[in-house]
Amino acid sequence: MMRNAILFPALFFVVCATSAHAKPAVDQPQLPATYVPSGKQMFKDYCAACHGADGKGRGPVTYSLKIPAPDLTTLAKRHEGKFPTDYVSSILRFGPGFSAHGSADMPTWGALFQYLDKYNQAAVQKRIKNLCDYLASLQEK
Repeated sequence: MMRNAILFPALFFVVCATSAHAKPAVDQPQLPATYVPSGKQMFKDYCAACHGADGKGRGPVTYSLKIPAPDLTTLAKRHEGKFPTDYVSSILRFGPGFSAHGSADMPTWGALFQYLDKYNQAAVQKRIKNLCDYLASLQEK
């Protein structure tokens, strides 16, 4: 009786573990190891909550921010008509700091991208480039 009480849960565990391991996840698409999302997708995933889907600084969490999120569609206008790629790349990679962006409320995405890409610097740079390119495409004409 005691042997059955130990054997049955152990057998049940092995059967469950084997069946769970044998079935591939149908709902999760398999992406290549070098996959880097588009700038538009990353903006939606990481930026739109604060900056809004249109980049104008009116995202759904705006009301909870100490300092309002800036309008990203006017970056070029605020930098003498030229999109400030180096500035934006630096903000994305290293964070805003206190003097460059006004506050440290914005997350530092570079560290997250490094973690997501398993410290593959080429992939991190590609993510930041894709995001910068997308932000450049949002600029007011």
